[in-house]
Amino acid sequence: MTRAVRAALRPPPGLAPGIDALRRRRWPALRGDLLGGLTVSAYLVPQVLAYAVVAGLPPVAGLWAAAAALVVYPLLGSSRLLSIGPESTTALLTAVAIAPLAAGDPGRYAALAAGLALVVGVVCVLARLARLAFLADLLSRPVLVGYLAGIAAIMIISQLEPLTGVSLEGDGAFEEVVSFATGLDQVHLPTLAVGLTVLALLGLGALVAPRAPVPLITVLLAAGAVAVFRLDERGVATIGAVPAGLPVPELPAITPTEYGSLLLPALGVAVVGYTDVVLTGRAFADRGGDRTATPLDADRELLALGGANLASGLVGAFPVSSSGSRTALGAATGARSQLHSVVALLAVGAVLLAGGRVLEVLPRAALGALVVYAALRLVDVHEFRRIAHFRRSELLLALATVAAVLALGVLYGVLVAIGLSLLDLVRRIARPHSAVLGFAPGIPGMHDVGDLPGTEQVPGLVVHRYDAPLFFANADDFRSSVLAATEDTASARWVLLDLEAVTELDVTAADMLCGLARELTGRGVVVAVARAKRELVEDLAAGGVLETIPRERLYPTLPTAVAAYRAATSGAARPPGSVPDGGPPAA
Repeated sequence: MTRAVRAALRPPPGLAPGIDALRRRRWPALRGDLLGGLTVSAYLVPQVLAYAVVAGLPPVAGLWAAAAALVVYPLLGSSRLLSIGPESTTALLTAVAIAPLAAGDPGRYAALAAGLALVVGVVCVLARLARLAFLADLLSRPVLVGYLAGIAAIMIISQLEPLTGVSLEGDGAFEEVVSFATGLDQVHLPTLAVGLTVLALLGLGALVAPRAPVPLITVLLAAGAVAVFRLDERGVATIGAVPAGLPVPELPAITPTEYGSLLLPALGVAVVGYTDVVLTGRAFADRGGDRTATPLDADRELLALGGANLASGLVGAFPVSSSGSRTALGAATGARSQLHSVVALLAVGAVLLAGGRVLEVLPRAALGALVVYAALRLVDVHEFRRIAHFRRSELLLALATVAAVLALGVLYGVLVAIGLSLLDLVRRIARPHSAVLGFAPGIPGMHDVGDLPGTEQVPGLVVHRYDAPLFFANADDFRSSVLAATEDTASARWVLLDLEAVTELDVTAADMLCGLARELTGRGVVVAVARAKRELVEDLAAGGVLETIPRERLYPTLPTAVAAYRAATSGAARPPGSVPDGGPPAA
């Protein structure tokens, strides 16, 4: 191959980290991507058909969304393994957001779903420009586990009708469950038999052959059963006619006002979708078989997710995200780059062009069973147990998130989940760990008097450490902990505030420090500060704290501060920053 040809095949700098596999001459890498892509596509096709049904759209819309995402992500994404396309959470969020706006009009529903994908794409691109990638960290682990469990419950409830034939009524999960319970006499037995059989085959296949394309084999068997036994004539609902050919990109026919009504739902979809992308991408960042692979670029993933959603909206589909199950399947079958996504794209194109006959006789109960199977995999019982063992309060946080999603719905459940995460963060910072420090025999440095046996305070000196930034929510707690430490120490002469862990403070905390220093000084206690960083010293000066705690009482280390205390209380004429002979061990 000539140098000019190699240069032409080389992607632009910083673009398409996985497409470099196109230039590889190593057969094992190409073989892995080829096998991984075919395996993923065999799992993807029936899965995205089912997720389109969850979103309230024709099943073929799932293939359109998958094709659009598979075109864009290999060019913009930073992960070599991530599989982008329709996913359960974004599909359900789409249904919840669009149903009240569509007023039962299928054409309007499809246009609004495509518009939602476009707005999600714009939100992601703007978030990338504003460098808001940190938003992926707003969902704590307990909240995320609880949120996914709540989503799983809603997905299962949403599939009770296609699985059993019982018509559901009601606007929320609880109302739909009551409606189902009161309509059990309407269960259509052939439909239920198809659904339960497919669900059993999916579970058995996962145990016996976890790497095999079990979903594809199962839905093909279901379609074959419908054709052979004419189950559609017995009332088993099928997908019906599927339009052949590739979608033509165009803007959805909705008004600017309708775009505005999609903004809030789009924010929820973007947060959940991006969080899923980052968590899944990071989990598989080191599994690509290439030691030179770069870590996941969170900023770039925002752009890639935005581009994938814009493409999905233009082809008349719905919002997309990442799939943990498809990503894991690709990694397990040897995929090493985004070339496997290109292979999956070709397979999806072949289905769109030539697979209509098979899809027409696919029973809706089979897709419902596939959705239920995917939902059950979202519930991580082991993770609930681990969280419960770690801290009961975090288990309560996870369960509260489940209840919020079920009671308030998916969109508001997203906001509640974020709010609970932030509330838990504020709770931790508002009541952090604090300690009184002393010297332990034979161990350098100062330590919490409760941590090591034999640790004793320097007589008359209270060294107080607070392990959090100081702000309005914990200012009173800081003051109370310092005063409690001085009351527990007989004849306290100095209070030394170890502020190494205090990275910043607000004006409320500055006012508190001024008042605390004046109160202790009024009792005849000297107040000093150790290990304050330069930025914090600037905040102390701006807040007026250094007017009550003089600068000569700011010490760079604990040993210099302790030495200054000993010099001052022993009457030795030593400067505050010096260390006398026989002083404390270095920190």
